Amino acid sequence: MSRPSFLLLHGAWAGRWVWDAVAPLLGAAGHAVVAPDLPGRPPWADGDGVTVNDMVDHALVALGGTEGPWIVVGHSGGGIVATMVAERLAARQPGSAAGLVYLAGMMLPSGMGFPEACTLAGAPSPQGIEPFLQPTADGLGTFVPPEAAEDIFFQCADPVYARAAAARLNAQRNTSWMIAPRWTAEGAGTVPRLYVEALQDRSVPIAVQRTMQRLVPGARIATLDTDHAPQLSCPDCVAEILLDFARGHSD
Repeated sequence: MSRPSFLLLHGAWAGRWVWDAVAPLLGAAGHAVVAPDLPGRPPWADGDGVTVNDMVDHALVALGGTEGPWIVVGHSGGGIVATMVAERLAARQPGSAAGLVYLAGMMLPSGMGFPEACTLAGAPSPQGIEPFLQPTADGLGTFVPPEAAEDIFFQCADPVYARAAAARLNAQRNTSWMIAPRWTAEGAGTVPRLYVEALQDRSVPIAVQRTMQRLVPGARIATLDTDHAPQLSCPDCVAEILLDFARGHSD
């Protein structure tokens, strides 16, 4: 197997910029990196409902001619998209998905949404950022107030970086974050998985993270004592974990 490439997928209200500190470290180690902006961001038309399938299609198109095999990394709700990308890659060509990584991400059974996982963890919805969300003027999406983002997403980051990240968050179309994965044991279920826990996560609490690990067993586990966005609060640690995982899937 050749050295794998990385596909880095952001979560709701964010963009490819959340990987700006990690992507160069992966590239410096000799890995190709693709980090697309996923659909669901403004502007949008009233009649358009961006679905999880639209986001998966967009991620696959972003791969372009970059050679795999691929390690697909999903942060937060990007974990749902990552699962379905791995499902498509596995169906397209066996071995093209070398690994699937969830960074404080939603590693969910097929058909299950995040609220149900929270309920099973004894932390019923609304959890994390949801109580702080504000509707867009058209009612079709939500946005995160910057002060809530700093407190819920980025509390372990340098305050300067936390403020900058909170200011860069965008509105998100509701149909693109109220989502659930669809995958099979024969597809994404065959891809080696790594779950990176964030112990101080206030968005996807550790109890929910560990419930998802029980619901979808078999992932290797790494643990970071940080917030919901480890790629901002400790990018070197995230890069080393990803590179170590990649070393297990390279010649």
